[in-house]
Amino acid sequence: MEKIRDLTCLSDILPTGFHGAVTAKVGPGSTVYVAGAGPVGLAAAASARLLGAAAVLIGDMNKERLAHAKNVEPIDLTGHDRLGELVADVLGVPEVDCAIDCVGFEAKAQGKDGQVIEAPAVVLNSLMGITRAAGAIGIPGLYVTDDPGAKEDAAKRGNLSLHLGLGWAKSHALHTGQTPVLKYNRQLMQAILWERLPIAKIVNVKVISLEQAPEGYQSFDAGVANKFVIDPHGQLAKVA
Repeated sequence: MEKIRDLTCLSDILPTGFHGAVTAKVGPGSTVYVAGAGPVGLAAAASARLLGAAAVLIGDMNKERLAHAKNVEPIDLTGHDRLGELVADVLGVPEVDCAIDCVGFEAKAQGKDGQVIEAPAVVLNSLMGITRAAGAIGIPGLYVTDDPGAKEDAAKRGNLSLHLGLGWAKSHALHTGQTPVLKYNRQLMQAILWERLPIAKIVNVKVISLEQAPEGYQSFDAGVANKFVIDPHGQLAKVA
């Protein structure tokens, strides 16, 4: 029970972030870029560290989430459309060995007038731009077969304007699909229990009651730097 806040993350976000790092072929000495500083992105960054990455960069336009990203290099994407230059500012070169898309089809970009607009392909295209030749891109971020609420007709049918020729020319390996959560649960549980992965602190877990759930959903949808865990029976308070 002392680790229950951490262990709760085994149900989804931690295995998902870890899967993204594994499929991006992160290993000792890797340089890694993580797109999205939400809970899954933070879990992916922590997983990259666990797998031996030398440098981990994480990009987002949410300053609150970036401020919470510890032990990694936060990349503020606000007002920038040249990701390679931002990567070069940190690494000295405009590329990384491995990239992880933790955003998915809900990606946003800044328009010419400064407004944030829907851009469902922007993350994948930018990752192909900064990932070195023969590098790998893990894609745990969700992409859908249909998106009725999209503004673009193509996106409504799940079609994206991908710069696939660039990925092909650079011999990229792209790995998509739902995370096989149970495949990773035991090893990640051991990492938690043996103090190798304080994931609750990393993703800023906040325990709330069932009655607070609607407020929690609203806050999370607004981009707050928390991962909410519902404790419907008040068990944590009883243990404390």
